[in-house]
Amino acid sequence: MNAWLIAALVLTVGGLLPCLVRTLYGPPEYRLPGVALAATVTAVVFLLLAQGLTRSSYGDLALVLAVLSPAGTLVFTRLLAGERPGVERRRGT
Repeated sequence: MNAWLIAALVLTVGGLLPCLVRTLYGPPEYRLPGVALAATVTAVVFLLLAQGLTRSSYGDLALVLAVLSPAGTLVFTRLLAGERPGVERRRGT
């Protein structure tokens, strides 16, 4: 086990665990930063794994995750947060 893999393990436990706890509890507006930060931390973990295991495909996976994570955050905001009571949705004309 080299230093890159140890760094990935430490970041996974120390970085993703608080993000996941924050994502699981609380109202949706408090969960959103947890989701966004978890995607960023996961991309960094993939980069560390790519360097530690000398597999460039993990670097590609980190790049794809970095590009798609903002869209996932928007999907979380739109679909999973639900609608606020008393606020009407505007319909397209």
